[in-house]
Amino acid sequence: MACPRVDTLVQKLCDLHDKISDLDDLSPSPAVNALFTALVTACIPPHPLDVTKLCPKTKRIRNNLIQLCGQAESLLEKHYSTILGSFENPLDHLELFPYYSNYLKLAQLEFDLLRQHSPNPSRVAFVGSGPLPLTSIVMASNHLISSVFDNYDIDASANSMASKLVKSNPDLFERMRFHSIDIMNVPGEMLKQYDVIFLAALVGMEIEDKMRVIEHLGKNMAPGAILMLRSAHGARTFLYPVVEPRDLRGFNVLSVYHPTDDVINSVVVARKCPNVLDFVDKGVGPIMVCGKCGEINQGFNGFCKMNMIEEFAGEDHVC
Repeated sequence: MACPRVDTLVQKLCDLHDKISDLDDLSPSPAVNALFTALVTACIPPHPLDVTKLCPKTKRIRNNLIQLCGQAESLLEKHYSTILGSFENPLDHLELFPYYSNYLKLAQLEFDLLRQHSPNPSRVAFVGSGPLPLTSIVMASNHLISSVFDNYDIDASANSMASKLVKSNPDLFERMRFHSIDIMNVPGEMLKQYDVIFLAALVGMEIEDKMRVIEHLGKNMAPGAILMLRSAHGARTFLYPVVEPRDLRGFNVLSVYHPTDDVINSVVVARKCPNVLDFVDKGVGPIMVCGKCGEINQGFNGFCKMNMIEEFAGEDHVC
């Protein structure tokens, strides 16, 4: 149960947490599906919820609920990847996945934001692609039709399942690669190859782990490359971790978008700042370290300065 004097919605979310916690198995089933559908439905309407003001007990419940959601989502993806993999042409049956339409909407949203800053990326990485890499598939099929995609996941079995899905499509199989490695172990010379890196919401379910991944990317991505992150806003923060713009040291935050429809994730777009050593080697000085982007704050026409964050709501944002 939640702390005293919480509002009705938070109380409902805490009650759903208790019911989900009592489940023996989070694999897809009528009972599991019903509870998570109720949870997502409750979180969708806009709500002025500030997670920093929750009491300690409710914060613990929220953190645990995010972990449960992550486990259930992973099991759901494996379940449907197995089903899709049984078809001769798996990509012809993607609509069997119950949230496929949400992925189509999210990919369109992310592409509309991305093309303002990197319209024709040559090489794209997706970190945390999982057994059902729908974002990569939709992006490569519908939007970035000439880009090469490197998909990273720590789980080799997930990559094996994902690779099977695209094997029957010669174009995607040629442009998609799957790497079974912890992103923290991917060296800088590899990360510097990418024009755009997507970071999945389920990478780093604990915010401290996510920040370590972001720091690793910030140290090793090429200056000017784009980082696309998924966050959450309002009651949706009970489903996914929150990434605050102020946490993105080494990046210039370009825009933040908070959907109000059934697309759950917020989207954060950031550009890698110039590396300090790049300018030291060129004799630029004196150098001041920018407290907001963690890099240079001197002589680059504001490139490294934090932009005013654009917070848009639903259809009010024109991409």
